[in-house]
Amino acid sequence: MRIGQVFPTEYESQLKAKLNLITKLLATYSTSEIEVFRSAPSHYRQRAEFRIWHDGDDIYHAMFDPETKQKVRIDYFPVACELIADFMPLLLSKIQYNHQLRYKLYQVDYLATLSGELLVSLIYKRQLDQVWQDAAQALAAELLPEMPVKIIGRARKQKIVLTDDFVTETVTVAKNTLAYQQIEGSFTQPNAGVNQKMLNWAAQVTSQLNGDLLELYCGNANFSLALAPYFNQVIATEISRTSIKSAQYNIALNNIDNVQVLQMSAEDVSKSLENGSALKHLELAGMALNTVLVDPPRAGLDPDTVNLVSRFNDIIYISCNPETLAMNLQCLNSTHRIVKAALFDQFPYSHHVETGVWLQKR
Repeated sequence: MRIGQVFPTEYESQLKAKLNLITKLLATYSTSEIEVFRSAPSHYRQRAEFRIWHDGDDIYHAMFDPETKQKVRIDYFPVACELIADFMPLLLSKIQYNHQLRYKLYQVDYLATLSGELLVSLIYKRQLDQVWQDAAQALAAELLPEMPVKIIGRARKQKIVLTDDFVTETVTVAKNTLAYQQIEGSFTQPNAGVNQKMLNWAAQVTSQLNGDLLELYCGNANFSLALAPYFNQVIATEISRTSIKSAQYNIALNNIDNVQVLQMSAEDVSKSLENGSALKHLELAGMALNTVLVDPPRAGLDPDTVNLVSRFNDIIYISCNPETLAMNLQCLNSTHRIVKAALFDQFPYSHHVETGVWLQKR
């Protein structure tokens, strides 16, 4: 399929192919029906990154085909949410003949929210000075009546923030409204609509559980905040310092008092619990850590972490790679059975698919 395009008439067939793949991979471990959570067939991404191509007086967004490596001109991007897609040509029209903003502009990154915020990072192959900053502030003021936008300028070892370097996303989970700080350059779920469905699925699962929750790979507390009402305590761990700070900010933003975030890798958590030692400063004696949630990178869980999660009564496994999920299930199948499984179509028209499984101790 052509890069940067959507094909709504083919959406159901591509989703069916993903469902067939997940069904086949999970057939050994579960015969229950897989819940399917669809994406919008267009305008579904809240993040987008483009090279900026200069051709005489012309200037345009460009992407590179991952297979052919050929440059593809992007004049309109229906993959992105309408906020981004509609703003892209407007931005270029404003800077096309503005030398200070256009000169050596190399890349533009966009980050938007369902709640209507937009952050734009202009990335340059030159150092930015006060003249650039004045021009960027003038652009922000000019855009304000049409679109309030936050602008960041980046160059090598340089970052200029005009107002904020984050947006605040708002989602609804089981009738609760949650706000999430999303920092420029940090990981956030790209398909916010499907992410909201994923959080609600996890909340529906955990509403049937009790005790305390251990979460690995917590990011900016995406799941931690949504699941906090269903547990006495949530202990969430993450290795990224930026994500840890954002998670702590989000906990305070939502006035949640039963979530603690620790900067630890999954491997370090495994070693600490294997040795019976505390997690950082946190003593676990007296806690009922019955449930673990994992949302690992594409490589899946390492053997030590598989061994760790196999001790829990309930496992909620969110996977961005069904192949490594299936590999981990080969080990977990001896101790746990799949109660529920779900497909979250985070990435339409691609081979990528997000899967959720709830495993319970046999």
